[in-house]
Amino acid sequence: MAGFDANFADPVDEQRTLVQALQDPARYPYPVTQVTLLETHISYVLLTGTFAYKIKKAVDFGFLDFSTLEQRRRFCDEELRLNRRLASQLYLAVVPISGTLCEPSIDDDGCTPIEAIEAIEYAVKMVEFPQSSLLDLRLARGDLSAQQIDALTDVVASFHVQAASASSGSEFGTPTVIWQMAAENFSQLLAAPCAVVDAARLATLEAWSRNEYARLEAWFDERRRAGFVRECHGDLHLGNIALIDGKPVIFDCIEFNPLLRWIDVVNEVAFLCMDLAERGRADFANRFINRYLETCGDYAGLRCLTFYLVYRALVRAKVASLRAVQETSAAAARRQLANRAQYLAFAGRAILPRHRQLLLMHGVSGTGKTWVSQAVLEHLGALRLRSDVERKRLCGLPALARSASAVDCGRYDEATTHATYQRLVERAREVLGAGFPVLVDAACLRRWQREIFRDLAAQLDVPFRILSCRADDATLRRRIVARQRSGGDASEADLAVLDHQLQNNDALSVAEQDVTIVFDSGRDSLEQLLARCALKVF
Repeated sequence: MAGFDANFADPVDEQRTLVQALQDPARYPYPVTQVTLLETHISYVLLTGTFAYKIKKAVDFGFLDFSTLEQRRRFCDEELRLNRRLASQLYLAVVPISGTLCEPSIDDDGCTPIEAIEAIEYAVKMVEFPQSSLLDLRLARGDLSAQQIDALTDVVASFHVQAASASSGSEFGTPTVIWQMAAENFSQLLAAPCAVVDAARLATLEAWSRNEYARLEAWFDERRRAGFVRECHGDLHLGNIALIDGKPVIFDCIEFNPLLRWIDVVNEVAFLCMDLAERGRADFANRFINRYLETCGDYAGLRCLTFYLVYRALVRAKVASLRAVQETSAAAARRQLANRAQYLAFAGRAILPRHRQLLLMHGVSGTGKTWVSQAVLEHLGALRLRSDVERKRLCGLPALARSASAVDCGRYDEATTHATYQRLVERAREVLGAGFPVLVDAACLRRWQREIFRDLAAQLDVPFRILSCRADDATLRRRIVARQRSGGDASEADLAVLDHQLQNNDALSVAEQDVTIVFDSGRDSLEQLLARCALKVF
């Protein structure tokens, strides 16, 4: 392979010359009126209006090595292969760049074998999409909806379920590798020119991370053996997701280091949660993690979520440090240093103890329990457990499946109901044990159903409160009929179930009333309810 001109002393300078030349529209084999350059700490992206060409920078940061042409070609191939898992419509080919640094030519006609071309560089050819469709930009201008977060969650959850698990003989996801990656963040952050400003904060975060790693070391290995280390995306933040044709498309996964891609799925989920919360949308972060867990059921993984939230914030702080050094203007460098400071501040907040509590929904079908609990979880950062979802999971059914079971029969008989509530108690214990508040969304109309959660709260010494939802009879019936017609909820309650509930429930005792917040959707303000529940997480 030809490589770069030996007359240039620095490969980085050579690439700058090449990239400058490639901003000439005449260098492309089809009509181009303007070329726009985007730059990250590891790549140049040239936008031509129709296609995008991504060139890897000739850098070696330790965690990645693009220093040789052969390495860059290899990782271009990997990038194409891996990103076609989630964005096959965007990733087209690896194309060679021939000619000279000052007069390069993009050889992407597809007719000549790539090996037959004397390449000085390689690029990944992609379909260009509007930069305004990136989720970080959409979020910044207030153009990202809860429904789009839900659609993104479903894409991530489906991807994780299908992703291959690490083999038992590999080093992927081992405790040693996990700490190696975390320690590398600190060493590179401390090596940055601005490190002296953040020395005390970094020392606190490093000490916390070491202690948390020591506490979780055996757990990390258990997660790996259980198959939760999978070939993930590896870089799941909002800047790597675009809304295309109304659907979220995830691109630009980690190709340069398999250790950063073969990770615990919770590590990946933590990245998006951190990114949303750090950008001021903790409600979206809470919505995302709850929907993901309701889909996958991996509540046990919450034990390591905070460790990975901090790790991901430090990754972004490290990237900002690298970009600050690369920036050619003082103003741009200052912006990157400000980003670094913001991520370190988030990490500092994430290690603070959360206010744990056990919130228990109460009320017959149609009172709005799930709607209220959704608002509460987004506001507080609580993790919700839904009896409708867990009952079906216990029976091997997806959340939206219809079981066609009558009242007190089949999957709704007394034995299954007892098993479902016991499952909810076990999962609530997991969530609280991981340090998070928990919100149990179930009817809880019988006293025994409420007492088992009150007992759990007492055992774990956390506050216990009941959120009792009420509505008039006409409203209840209207809501149930509308929900049945939509078919978009896990609940299977019909009017027969409502009548049964109204005739078979135990009134709240005086002691229960003392810890109950009543919400009547026809009378009360949701904002007032949220204020009364306010023990925030992020």
